Amino acid sequence: MALKEIDHNALIYVALSEKGFALGTQLAQELGGEVHGLKSRMPQASASFESTIDHLVELFLAGRPIIAICASGIIIRALAPYLSDKWQDSPVVALSEDGQSIVPLIGGHHGAITIARKIADITSGHAAITTASDVGSGMALDEPPHGYQLANPEQAKNIMADIVNGAGVDISGAGELSGWLSAIKQGDDVRVTLASKRCTPQPSELVYYKRNMVIGAGCARGCTAQELSDLFHNAIQAAEIDPAMISAIGSLDLKADEPAMLSLATQLNVPFRVFDKDTLAALSDKVTDPSDIVEAEVGTPSVSEASALALAGEGAELVVTKVKSANATIAIAKMAQSQISDAGRKPGKLSLIGIGPGKSEWRTPEASRLIAEADLLVGYRLYIDLLGASAAKKPAMHFALGEEELRCRTALEEAAKGQDVALICSGDAGIYAMGALVFELLARAEDDGGVSEGAKRVEVITAPGISALQAAAARSGAVLGHDFCTISLSDLLTPWEVIEQRLHGAGAGDFVIAFYNPVSMRRKTQLARAKDILMQYRGGDVPVLLASNLGRVQEKLTYRTLASLDVNEVDMLTVVMIGSSQSRHVNLGRAEAIYTPRGYAKHLDKDK
Repeated sequence: MALKEIDHNALIYVALSEKGFALGTQLAQELGGEVHGLKSRMPQASASFESTIDHLVELFLAGRPIIAICASGIIIRALAPYLSDKWQDSPVVALSEDGQSIVPLIGGHHGAITIARKIADITSGHAAITTASDVGSGMALDEPPHGYQLANPEQAKNIMADIVNGAGVDISGAGELSGWLSAIKQGDDVRVTLASKRCTPQPSELVYYKRNMVIGAGCARGCTAQELSDLFHNAIQAAEIDPAMISAIGSLDLKADEPAMLSLATQLNVPFRVFDKDTLAALSDKVTDPSDIVEAEVGTPSVSEASALALAGEGAELVVTKVKSANATIAIAKMAQSQISDAGRKPGKLSLIGIGPGKSEWRTPEASRLIAEADLLVGYRLYIDLLGASAAKKPAMHFALGEEELRCRTALEEAAKGQDVALICSGDAGIYAMGALVFELLARAEDDGGVSEGAKRVEVITAPGISALQAAAARSGAVLGHDFCTISLSDLLTPWEVIEQRLHGAGAGDFVIAFYNPVSMRRKTQLARAKDILMQYRGGDVPVLLASNLGRVQEKLTYRTLASLDVNEVDMLTVVMIGSSQSRHVNLGRAEAIYTPRGYAKHLDKDK
């Protein structure tokens, strides 16, 4: 499995004191990254937090590399419940305030050991490396230099254990990796090979490849993933190329959403990059098999070969010229350098993020991760501000209330430029938020109010969030214990006649009802009218909950009956929960609660 490269600009130094903040600032200047400070002690910090435990968890789940300048016990207690996989967990380093003790706690071979050693070089401290292979040789054989990949990591553990126990390593076939391996004990027990073509590792051999090959691909719309994968594997087998040599896949931008290509990139765990037709057409004199038919269809005489050459950059060499199947083409180019260029662009991704009411503990790990990965945040300013440190120094585009269409359109078009965009919504993005509008824009033709063809090709994913009705129900007991519905009382987009019809339907069905948008600065009459309609069906004694500012410092729960509901107690930040005829309001001494029974009474009463 390929190790992720550490982006030093993504490093987060978490400081709990002025001394720690000063150390974090020094390290950020030399290594990169940003410093987050405890708000109560460092209010001047550009990125601050109130709860150390919550902040560490949020950063870890978001995939950010963490250097926590505090006691290791704090980190362990915070992150232990969230540990998953050594290959996926974010690197975490514990650092003493004087910079002398540096402990890679998590993700040792995922970047933490490397980070610890770099910090030690700066602070003249001690990197407390406890990994056996590193103690024995000062290096990890399953973490080769950038641009190289270990082909058989499953064998590395046992081989490194042998080395720790005294085995010597033959590096005569290690080529340009010899310098990296120079500190290791030499001998004949284990062999390290830098292979230039595909080979089968022997039982006591580690095989490395230079990741200097890139794929160019083309295919007909709807080509199956299996067909493209089979074509690729047949091509590399014939050319004696190992998949570990591949560092990226490229194609024409019209294929940015092609499932077969996305599947192949995922299978190989490499980035997928796309190019416009003019960039590919400019390479026509370097391809071996231009096609007038392809040029007439997509504007360039070559897709696969030109994409491979464009991706490989200056000095590229085609090592596999275009091969075909019924619906796909593949070409492979060799880069002059093992470090891939920034050629092409990402296909673009729009993440619809529901952040719940805003409280970081109520945000899902998926949402935190997508926010951290985003190149750009788009949303209503209040929602982005609620992200706190997660949005610090992250490029953002803010929009006012009433600019929902522009907000969604902009997010899609920015994603079409090759960015990973996070559209930030409160609650759940698919519940009275931007999700429906995004898909409506995608469903419409461009000349009918839709977005550009490029925007229609971006990946759109939705991270669920805690909606206001869920938060209100959780805070107040179990009001949603039986069938319920939600109704927005805003008539800006839905005629009042339609809303009133739905109120009668919900009343007749005896549903628990969650009212969204119950009032606004200029609109108070709808909630009063809804109250009158529902009293016709369930009377005035049913319980009502007014839940405001859920998950925030100003959170307030107010219990009423339908008859005593006062519209003037409700504002725009309130969700109104109307119980059914079966809902019950109980006082439990330490707290009040509303619940709606589901029918278990027949079991509870069976012995009566």
